[in-house]
Amino acid sequence: MLLLATAAFFRLGQPWWLFLLLLLAPDLSLLGLLAGPRAGALIYNAVHTMVGPLALLGGGWWLGGGQSAAVAVALVWLAHIGLDRMVGYGLRYPDSEQRTHFDPL
Repeated sequence: MLLLATAAFFRLGQPWWLFLLLLLAPDLSLLGLLAGPRAGALIYNAVHTMVGPLALLGGGWWLGGGQSAAVAVALVWLAHIGLDRMVGYGLRYPDSEQRTHFDPL
């Protein structure tokens, strides 16, 4: 997912600085942990599933074509999710700030 989304982003002629600026933005959802592990997991997981970026990608493509800002943001968002999965960060369980779906039960 990381390579596919990154390649698509640059193939569409989007600027590299935008990619770098947005790549770690979804991790701001970790601030949800300040409200506790349950709320933090809910917020983090909502931002780190592919439903949001795929909906944004489809809507952005349909409304503005490949050059829309929505498409660029969606591709970087998908790249971020791919990067997280590649390095072993998974979706969080609500009972712990550290445990993810990659961890054994």
